[in-house]
Amino acid sequence: MRNVLYFTKRIHSFAGRILYLNLIGMMLISLFEGIGIFLLIPLISLTGIFDFHLEESSPIYSIYRIFQGVPKNVSLLLILAIYVLLIIGQGFFQRNQMILNGKIQQGFIRHLRDETYKNLVQANWDFFLKKRKSDIINLMTTELSRVAGGTHMFLQFITSLVFTFIQISIAFWLSAQVTIAVLLFGLVLIFFSRTFIRKSNSLGNETVELSKTFLAGITDHFNGIKDIKSNTLEKSHLNWVRSLSLKMEQNVNELIELKTTSQFIYKIVSAFLIAGFVFFSIKMFQAQSAQLMLIIVIFSRLWPRVSGIQSNLEQLGSLIPSFKALINLQSECLKAKELNEEDYMDVDPIVIEKELECQNVYFRYDQNQSTYALQNINIQLPANHMTAIVGPSGAGKSTLIDLLMGLNRPEKGEVLVDGIPLTSDNLLSLRRSVSYVPQDPFLFNGSIRENLLMIEPDASEEQIWEALKFSASAEFVKRLPKGLDTLIGDRGVRLSGGERQRLVLARAILRKPFILVLDEATSALDTENEAKIQAALERLKGTMTIIVIAHRLSTIRNADQVIVLEQGEVIQKGGFSQLANEKRGMFSNLLEKQINNL
Repeated sequence: MRNVLYFTKRIHSFAGRILYLNLIGMMLISLFEGIGIFLLIPLISLTGIFDFHLEESSPIYSIYRIFQGVPKNVSLLLILAIYVLLIIGQGFFQRNQMILNGKIQQGFIRHLRDETYKNLVQANWDFFLKKRKSDIINLMTTELSRVAGGTHMFLQFITSLVFTFIQISIAFWLSAQVTIAVLLFGLVLIFFSRTFIRKSNSLGNETVELSKTFLAGITDHFNGIKDIKSNTLEKSHLNWVRSLSLKMEQNVNELIELKTTSQFIYKIVSAFLIAGFVFFSIKMFQAQSAQLMLIIVIFSRLWPRVSGIQSNLEQLGSLIPSFKALINLQSECLKAKELNEEDYMDVDPIVIEKELECQNVYFRYDQNQSTYALQNINIQLPANHMTAIVGPSGAGKSTLIDLLMGLNRPEKGEVLVDGIPLTSDNLLSLRRSVSYVPQDPFLFNGSIRENLLMIEPDASEEQIWEALKFSASAEFVKRLPKGLDTLIGDRGVRLSGGERQRLVLARAILRKPFILVLDEATSALDTENEAKIQAALERLKGTMTIIVIAHRLSTIRNADQVIVLEQGEVIQKGGFSQLANEKRGMFSNLLEKQINNL
């Protein structure tokens, strides 16, 4: 329930005055309904069905007396006119209250969605290394939708509480003894419904886990659909989906069975309760006929609301895990927060005049482990020169790149830009000066133009073609049916691997960065495309600082400096030819193996 209270505070902080207006609307609707019930006494009296004999001390007598001296025809018209006005008033406030409910719900969900996404993008890189991408997507879509349903349920719950409170107040005014007796039975009933709420909460936790597992599996399946089809793995994956779908179906059916069982038990108990209530009202409390009839009408209208409260509590119990998952995600994001929203305003790129430098840098991903991913790193990367970083798999090459781009922060030592330590104050300026080309090129399902303008929205047509020319992409783009406006499919699937890689390089160049980082960007390319990328890099030398991670050592032959890593340490530094001639060195051994494999 702590999580529900937390979201109550969040709704209150978001809605503010509108929430109070909504509450006033609920009270007016309930009051109109209560007054409408009181009109039953004079209305029935006029029909002559019952002959009410009311004591002057009775609360109903004052209402009955208003119409007593008025002619029957006038009284009838007056009562019916008041009734019509009450219904119109109730309908008017009910309509506005429902609109306000919708505005609060949708506005609050939009606020949560924006806030959660903002917290995600402001979290540091380490946060994303520890999180499964599909879990984040699941929280931002499925669980957020469940939270939206929970918000609607919560507002219904508040409405039922207000209505119940006002109706009970009226019943209490009519007969305190009868009302207290009924309330005691009602409270006992709600107390025993806790078992259903706990079970509902347990099934809600299961729903969240099943949803996460399903989305993660489906994401992996379609990311690897080519492998699945080429290796005839369709059957095994289909069996996995069927098995999980069955569990999801059973989970939902159990929730339905739980809800209907609790409602069935509640109705049975309610029937006995009402029968007992009527019996005791007549035999023990000597309730007057008019008074008894009003209390019966009030409580007959009240039972569905009380039943609704119990049902809402059960459904909220099943949605609490989604609330909790969202709270935990936001909490983790805030702990991993590296910058504020205002920090992104008017960021100018750093102009590197001398060098990027690592001084005595140590870094590890897990503080509880003794092994460092990088240790005792002391390197200088001269401005407007090309530096290559090589080494066996797991040596720490990508980790070093992440430190140089400010994605990760050293545990010990410093990263310096022109002698100035890299801190939160200049972090965004450094990133603004960097263009990063990964091994797996990121292209979204749109046109070539849209993919290029993503990084530099104000780029002109001339600048776009200049970037394409630099990356050796202009020729193949011109051959496409619609040129820059050609749709390239999901992740650029309609292009070849080499074309995708060169297009990503063009996008990186379009930004006119001071630092260009290529993280094994040519490892999956054939010799022809690799040569084109290499020629493009050669044209860029001297205009920007280029940092290249490469397994194929042939692509870094023209590098000004080569840094060799092994087990997180720098073991060699120097020019390509210099290191190639050091026959006992790691670089020479790597080069020899690659030559022998040709």
